[in-house]
Amino acid sequence: MAVRVIVKNGEPLEKTLRRLRKICNNEGLTRDIKRSSVYEKPSEQRRRKERERQKALRQAMKKARDKNKRRRRR
Repeated sequence: MAVRVIVKNGEPLEKTLRRLRKICNNEGLTRDIKRSSVYEKPSEQRRRKERERQKALRQAMKKARDKNKRRRRR
């Protein structure tokens, strides 16, 4: 995956790098790089993936509940 950041006219380099870091964090690239830098046992991989799946389910349920609450208020 290629991430491109275009330097705006007269923009300081620090600000451009900050935007790049923000994009990488939002895409999850830094997390993936850190995770792949250290060996992860297959059992730990399964546990992590299961935790991520559970987290995604919780977030989806919460979003659905919030949506229903807003709908009831109308």
